[in-house]
Amino acid sequence: MDAITKRDLLRGSVATALGLGAAGANAAALGQSAGQQDTAPEPGLPPIAKGRFDSSVASLKTYQTPDWFRDAKFGIWSHWGVQAVPRQGDWYARFMYVPGHPHYDHHRKTYGHPAESGYKDIIPLWKAERFDPEALMDRYAAAGAKYFVSMGVHHDNFDLWKSTHHRWNAVAMGPRRDIVGEWQRAARRRGLKFGVSEHLGASYTWWHPNGLYDQFWPKLGVAYDGADPAYADLYHGNHDEPFRNTPESWYTQKTAYHRMWLRRLRDLVDNYEIDLLYSDGGLPFGEIGRSLVAHLYNTSIARRGRLDAVYTCKDSGSGEFHKEACVQDVERGVMNGIHPLPWQTDTSNGDWFFAENSDYKTARQIIAMLADIVSKNGNMLLNVVQYADGSLPPQSDQLLADLAAWMKINAVAIHGTRPWHVFGEGPTETASGMFKESGDYTAQDIRFTTRGETLYALTLAEATGPVAIAALAQGNPHERRQVRRVRMLGHGGRASFRQTDQALVIDLPTASPTRQATAFEITFA
Repeated sequence: MDAITKRDLLRGSVATALGLGAAGANAAALGQSAGQQDTAPEPGLPPIAKGRFDSSVASLKTYQTPDWFRDAKFGIWSHWGVQAVPRQGDWYARFMYVPGHPHYDHHRKTYGHPAESGYKDIIPLWKAERFDPEALMDRYAAAGAKYFVSMGVHHDNFDLWKSTHHRWNAVAMGPRRDIVGEWQRAARRRGLKFGVSEHLGASYTWWHPNGLYDQFWPKLGVAYDGADPAYADLYHGNHDEPFRNTPESWYTQKTAYHRMWLRRLRDLVDNYEIDLLYSDGGLPFGEIGRSLVAHLYNTSIARRGRLDAVYTCKDSGSGEFHKEACVQDVERGVMNGIHPLPWQTDTSNGDWFFAENSDYKTARQIIAMLADIVSKNGNMLLNVVQYADGSLPPQSDQLLADLAAWMKINAVAIHGTRPWHVFGEGPTETASGMFKESGDYTAQDIRFTTRGETLYALTLAEATGPVAIAALAQGNPHERRQVRRVRMLGHGGRASFRQTDQALVIDLPTASPTRQATAFEITFA
C-alpha cells in the first residue's frame, strides 16, 4: 500500500487513510450524517483566567499578534519523541497497526506482531541518552532561531512533560526526563521565546487502528494490543465512533475526550509559561478549545503586563478557524502574495520523525523558502530532525552550520523586517496552500524586505553575475526616489549599479560570501 499522508485525512479520505477497503469506505460514507459536535463546557472544567478574553469568537477576534513574533521570523521546532525509535519516519504509531503498510511490516520483523508487541512496548526503548538541550539550543540560536518550539504531545498520546493528568509521560517512563521543561529552561537562558506543539486533539480518531485486529492468516482476527482495556488510557479504549468521510473527522465528537484534552493542555500552559501554542489542525472542540486560547492569552497578560502569547492553528477544514483570533499555520506550504496578517509555515528539513531513507532539504532550499516567506509577512518554524537518542543526523548538523554562517552575515535582512510594496519578482511560480512547498528557486527570483527606510533584496540562489531588479527600474510605481547606495551584505564596499528603464542592475563587487541567497542593502536619495 502506498504511504498515506496527513492530507488524506484533512481532505476527508478517512477510509483510504485507514486502509479499510470497500467495507470501511461504506462505513465512512454512512458517517457523513453525524451531527455537529457538542462542545459546550460542563461543570468541573477549569475556569478561564480572568482578563479581557473569554471563550466567545467575538472576544478572540480582538487579538493582535505580538511584535516579538512579527520580528522573530524564524523558529526551530523539535518534532521529536517515541516515534523516532523505529527510524521509519512520521505516523509510525498509526501505521504499525495497518497490514500492508511498510510500518506494519517493519514492526512485525523488528519487534513482533502488534497483538503481542505494540506501541506501548516501543516507549521503553526511547531513552534520549544523548539529549543535550543546552548544546542544541546554542546551535539553534546561532542558526538564527528567535523562538523554539518543543513537541508537547503527538498523536501517539504520550506527554513529553511531567503530566498531572496522564501516566503515559516522559518523566514516568521512557527517558524519565521532563523534555518540555528542559527545552524551556535552555530556551529561556538564551533569550528565545518558548512554544509547545499539541497534536492531541486529533489523537482519538488518528489512532483508531490500534483497536482493530489482524486481517491475514495465521493471525486473522487476532486483536491488537490497543483492544486491551489495561492500556485504554494510552490507546483511547473502545473506538466506537462512526466514521465520517469529511475533514471534520480529524477531531472526535466525544465530549469526554474534549474535557480530557482541555485538562492536559491547561496543565501544559499553566506550568511551563509558554509563549506559543501550536495545534495540529483547526482550533479543536468549539467553546472548549476557545476557552483554552482565552486562558493562554489572559495568563500572558497577567504574567507580562501585555499580550505576548501566540496561538497557531490551520485553516484545514477541521475544527474552527478565525483568522483574526490566531496566527494561521500553513503546513509545508506558503502564501501567494503579501498576507495582511502575520502567518507561519511549519516544515521540516527531513521527515517529521527520523527516517532511514528520508530526503533532506539543503541550506540553499531552506534559506530560499525563508526569504520567500518573510517577504510575504510570514515566519518559518523549521523542524530539525533528531535521532531517537537526541543527537543530530549529519544532515541536520550540516544544515545548522550552514544556517549559522548565512545568518551571521544576512540576518539583518530577515529579523525585525517588514514586507515592501511587493513581495518580489522572478520566473519561479509558487502555489499557495498546505503541502505545496518548494525550495527550488533561481538567482533571478528576488524577494524584498524592509527595515525603516532601508530595502533589502535577496536573490533566492547565490548570485554569480549582475543582478537585475525590474521592480526598481526608473519610473517604477513603488519607489519614486533614486537609488543612492547598494551594498552586498558581507562585503564592506559599495556595489556599482545603474538604474535603467528596465531594471536596477547591480554588479557584484566580489564573489558572494555565502553559497546560498545573496542579500543587497539598498538605500534611497
